[in-house]
Amino acid sequence: MRFHALLAVMFFALCSLAAASLPITQEIEEALTCQCGCGLTVHTCNHLQCGFAVPAKQEIAKQVGEGKKQEEIVATFLTRYGEKVLSAPTTTGFNLAAWITPFLVVLIGGVLIGIVGLRWNKSRRQNEPQKPIVSSEAEQYREQLKKELENFEN
Repeated sequence: MRFHALLAVMFFALCSLAAASLPITQEIEEALTCQCGCGLTVHTCNHLQCGFAVPAKQEIAKQVGEGKKQEEIVATFLTRYGEKVLSAPTTTGFNLAAWITPFLVVLIGGVLIGIVGLRWNKSRRQNEPQKPIVSSEAEQYREQLKKELENFEN
C-alpha cells in the first residue's frame, strides 16, 4: 500500500513538473519571432511544416528539459539570429526609441490639437459681432416708431 502511495506522489510530482515547464516553453516561444516570413511568433506560427518554428520549438523544449532558464534560451537564439528574432525590441540603446516614440507622438499631437483649439476659440470670440451701442438719437427714433404704431393700430 505504501508503494502505491509513493508511486502516486511521484507521478503527480512529475506531472506538475511537466506542466510547470509548459508555460515557460510557451513564454519563450512567444518571445521569439518566427523567421519564415509570416510575422507571427514561434508559438503562433500557422505554417504546418514551418522551417523555423518547428525546429525552434524542438530546440526550446530540449533546452527547457536541460534545465536552462528562459533568459539563457532567449540569449541563445539572440546570438544565433540577432535582434530580429525578438518579438519585442529591447529597452536599451537605440531600441528605446521604439518604445518612447509612439507615446511622444501622441503627447505632442494632443498638445498641438489643444493649442489649435484654443486659438480657434479665441479668434471666434474676437470675430463675434458686438452688441450695437444704443445712442440717444436711435432711442428717440424707437420711441417715435412706437408712438406711430400705437396710433396706427387705434
